[in-house]
Amino acid sequence: MAFTSFLGRVLFASIFILSAYQEFNEFGVDGGQAAKSLKPKFGVFASHVQSHVGVKLPEIEIKHLVSAAIFLKGIGGILFIFGSSLGAYLLIIHQLIAIPILYDFYNYDSEDKEFNQLFIKFTQNMALYGALLFFIGMKNSLPRRQHKKKAPKTKTG
Repeated sequence: MAFTSFLGRVLFASIFILSAYQEFNEFGVDGGQAAKSLKPKFGVFASHVQSHVGVKLPEIEIKHLVSAAIFLKGIGGILFIFGSSLGAYLLIIHQLIAIPILYDFYNYDSEDKEFNQLFIKFTQNMALYGALLFFIGMKNSLPRRQHKKKAPKTKTG
């Protein structure tokens, strides 16, 4: 059972670790391809938040956002492999920030091709988010192992 659980965590975390590795390799001076594709989506997200919530998001350097994503996915994935709740929380933070920005299906009409592609990716990432919540819930519901105290030896003689 322990090996199966470990293998499951490795396979699950590999999604995040491989993505972080690819973004790290492409990062360069300007944040790489991830920053180029994130910049317009973040602009749309920021204007969407401002128009619906009335709060203006602060100016954020996109390469810093990509750096944070690399950190959260890389360190969170590695810690998650070893069963750390901190790793799961880092991945949850990444998912909470990334999902509404990257998969903005709500900006498209339901007949658009982009709508279906983004909605499918949105639901897949929500499933990953749910799996992380499940992991944390299970980790918190299991009783901690308590070391058994050795019974004192009786002296004879």
